[in-house]
Amino acid sequence: MTSPLSFAVLGPVRAWRGQSEIDLGTRQQRLLLALLLARAGGAVSVAELVDLLWESDPPPSAVNVVHRHVGMLRRRFEPGLPTRAPGSVLIRDGAAYRLRIDGQSLDLLRFRRLVARAGASSGEPAVELYREALTLWRDRCAAGLQAGGRAHPEFVAVDGERFAAVRAATDAALRAGCVHVVLPAIRRAAEYEPLDEALQARLLLALAADGRRTEALAAYADIEHRLAEELGIQPGVELRAARDTLLDHDAPADHARSRRGVGRAELEVSQPTRAEPPAQLPADHPYFTGRRGVLATARALLAGDRTTALVIDGMPGVGKTTVAVHLAHQLAPRYPDGQLHADLRGFDSGDSAMTPAEALRGFLWSLGVAPAAIPAELHAQAGLYRSILAERRMLILLDNCRDWDQIRHLLPGTGGSLVIATSRRRITGAAGPAGAHPLHLDLLTDAEARELLTRRLGDAAAADPAAVDEIIARCGRLPLALALVATRGVGRPGLSLPAVARELAEADGRLTGFGDAHADLEAIFSWSYRALTPGAARLFRLLPLHPTGELSTEAAAALGGLSLRAARGLLAELGAQLLVQPDSGRWRMHDLLRAYAVELGEEHDDAAERDAAVERIYDFYQLSAYAAQLPLQPQVPLPEPEPSGRGVTGRGFTGRAEAMAWFAAEQRVLTDIVARAHERRRPGTAWQIALAMQNFFQDTAQFRQWAATADAALAATGDDPAAQALLHRSLAGACYFLADLDRGLSHLQQARTLFDRLGRRTEQGHVENNIAEIRLDQRRYREAVRHAEAARALFRSEGNVRGATTALLAIARAQGRLGRHAEALGMFVEARRQFEALGDLHGVGTTQAWLAHTYSMIDDLPHALASWQQAIDTFRAAGATHHTAEVLVSIGDFHSANGDPTQAGQAWSEALAELDGTDSPLARQIRDRLRWHR
Repeated sequence: MTSPLSFAVLGPVRAWRGQSEIDLGTRQQRLLLALLLARAGGAVSVAELVDLLWESDPPPSAVNVVHRHVGMLRRRFEPGLPTRAPGSVLIRDGAAYRLRIDGQSLDLLRFRRLVARAGASSGEPAVELYREALTLWRDRCAAGLQAGGRAHPEFVAVDGERFAAVRAATDAALRAGCVHVVLPAIRRAAEYEPLDEALQARLLLALAADGRRTEALAAYADIEHRLAEELGIQPGVELRAARDTLLDHDAPADHARSRRGVGRAELEVSQPTRAEPPAQLPADHPYFTGRRGVLATARALLAGDRTTALVIDGMPGVGKTTVAVHLAHQLAPRYPDGQLHADLRGFDSGDSAMTPAEALRGFLWSLGVAPAAIPAELHAQAGLYRSILAERRMLILLDNCRDWDQIRHLLPGTGGSLVIATSRRRITGAAGPAGAHPLHLDLLTDAEARELLTRRLGDAAAADPAAVDEIIARCGRLPLALALVATRGVGRPGLSLPAVARELAEADGRLTGFGDAHADLEAIFSWSYRALTPGAARLFRLLPLHPTGELSTEAAAALGGLSLRAARGLLAELGAQLLVQPDSGRWRMHDLLRAYAVELGEEHDDAAERDAAVERIYDFYQLSAYAAQLPLQPQVPLPEPEPSGRGVTGRGFTGRAEAMAWFAAEQRVLTDIVARAHERRRPGTAWQIALAMQNFFQDTAQFRQWAATADAALAATGDDPAAQALLHRSLAGACYFLADLDRGLSHLQQARTLFDRLGRRTEQGHVENNIAEIRLDQRRYREAVRHAEAARALFRSEGNVRGATTALLAIARAQGRLGRHAEALGMFVEARRQFEALGDLHGVGTTQAWLAHTYSMIDDLPHALASWQQAIDTFRAAGATHHTAEVLVSIGDFHSANGDPTQAGQAWSEALAELDGTDSPLARQIRDRLRWHR
C-alpha cells in the first residue's frame, strides 16, 4: 500500500511520503507547488502560474514549461506514473490545476481548523488551541521562494492569517491570564512585522502581563523609532494606549476595555470635535450598467478584514471613475463616519496634478481641523490624518491617481476605513501595503455594451440590433466611445442609428467618424499622450505601422529603430496607460487609441520616417523567419537574406520548440507581410517568408493556410524563376497533404521544368522524390521506385546525404508495398541510421513509423508496437502534430484489423485530439473511422 502524502507551506515548502521527505526539484517547481498549497485544494489557473514563474516577459514557451513542471511534480508524488498520465494528486481542473488534498495532509488546513476551534472556545482551552495552531508556523508562507524580496499576494494573505491568529491568541491569553503560553509566538510574529502597530501593541501588553515591563518599554521605544525612520509617522492610538498601560504600571486582564478608555481620553485632547460626517461622493451615474464581475470581486475582497484599498486601473475611457463612484455608493452604508473625495488630476493636461499635501489639507479641513491647526509639513499632516481616521470608519475616493507616491500619504494607517482609487496605471504591487488590491477594468463585453446603448437610447436601440452591433464594433466596446455615440444619438433625434453606424464605418477607423464627439475622445487620450516622454510618444505614433494589432517587444524595437533594452523601457511606459500586454507577453493597442496614434503620426512624423519604420519591420520579420526555419531542418535550406541596411537584426532561436512557438505567435503577421510585400516592392521578402513557414505549416497541419501563403508569394515573385520553382514545389507539398494529388503533380512538373532550365540538380532531386511520394499514394509502386532512384542518383552526384537518405526511404516504402519485406526492412534500418547521424527528427520518426508498418505486415507484433511508440515519441519531441496523428491512425488501423476495437478506438481518438483545431483532411477520415467503429 502506498504511504500517504503530506505537505507543508507554513514556512519552506516541503512534502513527505510517509516519513520520507520528497525532493521537490527546482525553484520553479517548488514555487508552483507553493501556490497550489496556498490555495489549499482550490484551482490555480495556468495563467496565474505563468504570472507566478515570470513576473514580466514570459517566454513564448511559458505555458508548455508550466505543463512540464506539473508533470515532473506529478511523478515526484506518484513514482512510476507514465509521462502523459493525469495522476490522482495534482489534477487538471479545466484550464487550471489543483491538489487533491485533505484536512490532515496540509499544515495550512490544520492551522485553519485549530484557529476556528479556538475562536469557538474560551479561556485556557482556546489559548491552548491557538498555541497548537501557531506552532505549525516555521517561517513566512513559502519562505525562500520570493523573487527580488517580494512575496506573492497569495502568500502574503496566508501570512496575514497567522498575524490575525496571533492577535486573537494574545487577546484570549490576556483575558485568561495565561499569556506565557503564547508569548513565544507573539515575539516571532512581531519580529516578522515590525511596523504592524496592532501586533506590536499586543506584544507590549503581553510582555507587561508576563512581568516584563522594562522590556516592554524598550520595545515601545524601538517601535516608535522605526515608525518615524521608515514611515515618517508617530505611533497610532492603539500603540499609545498600550504604552500608557505600561506607564500606569497596569497590565489589566481586560486590556481591550483599558485601551478604549485611553483612546477616548487622548482624542479629547489631540483631535478635533466631530462635525457632521462629510458626504463628498459625486453623484452615481444614472445609466450605470454591467461590470458585475468587477463589483463581485470587490465585494469578495472586502469580505475579509485585510483589504484597506481597492485600486481600479485601466486604459483611458474604460469607465474607471464611473465604476469607482458606483461602487462607493454601494459601499457607503458600511462606513457611517462619512466619505471623502478628491480628484488628484494625475493625468490632466498641463502640470496641474494635485500634490498629496494639497489633498491632505482639504481632507483635514473636511474632518473638522481648523486651517490654522493643520501642520505645514507633509509627514505631520499624514500623521494627523491617520490619527483621526484610526477611530473612524470612512470611505475615501481618490480619482485619477498618477502613481503610488501621490496616494500613499492619503491611506489610513489603522482602523476600518477603505480607499477606492482609480488610475490609468497599475500602481499597486510591492510598493503598496499588503491590504491594497488592484481591480483591472477591461473593455465591456458585447452584452454589457449592448445594455449600455439600450439603457441610453431605449426603443431606438431595440429597433436596430444590426446598427447597434456595428456601433459596438466600431467603438471597440470602449465605454467612453459608446457614451459619446449615445449622447450624439439623443442630442440629434433626426440622426438614426443606422446613419451613425454608417458614419463610423465610412471613417475607416478614424476618430472623425464620431463627429463632434471625436474632440472629446482626442482630449481624453491626449492627457495620457502628453504625459509621455518624447521617446515613448514617438514609439506610440509608430506602433500603428505594424501590420497587425499585436506585436512583440523585439518587433517594437525594430519598428522604432531601438535597442531591445530601450524598447522594453518605452513599452513599459506606454503599457502603464496606453497599451495592453496580454498573457502571451505581446503588446496590443485598442482600435480607437490606434486611430488616435495614426492621426498623431501623420501630423508629427514625415513620410520618410514612417516609411523607414515599415521597412525596418519587414527586415526584422524576413531575417527572423530565416533564422526560425533553420532549427526546423528544411529539406531545401533558404538562401541567407542580405543584412539589413537599416541596422535591424532578426531574433535568434535556441532550438526547434522556440522556433515553432515564434511561428505560431507571429503567423498572422508573417502571412500579412507576404500578402502586402508586392505593394512594398519586396518580392524577396514574400517568397522567403512563405518558404520559411512551410515546415511550420506542415507540422501544425495548416495545409490550406500553407497553400494560400505560397500562392500569395508566387503572385509577388515577378519573373524570378528560382523563386517560382521553389514556390511551385512548396505548393505541391500543400496539395499532397490536402489529398489533391493531381494538382500537386502539376506544380511539381512546373518546378522540374524551371530547375532543369536553371541546372539546379539538388532541387531536381527533391522534385523527383516528391513525385515518388505521390506515386506511392497512387499505388503506382514501380513508378515510385523509378523516380526515387533518379532522385537518389542526383543527390549522390551532389554529395547530399540527407536527400539520398530520403530517397532511400521512398524506395524502401515501395519495396515493402511490393511484398519485398526483408529488403525493405534492411533499407529502413540503414535510412534510420543515416537520419540519426544527421540529427533529422522528421526522418527518424518517419523511418520508425514505416519500420513498424513493415513489421506489422509480417506479423511481428512486438517490434511493430515498439517502433510505433518510438515514432510517436520522436514526432512529439519535434512538435510534428500531423505526423504524430498519422502514426496513431496506423496503430488504430492495425488493432481494428486484428479484432481489437477498444484499442483501435483509443488510438484513433488520441489521433483526433492531436489534430484538434487544424484543417487536416486526416481529421475527417478519423471521424469516419470512429463513427463506423461505434
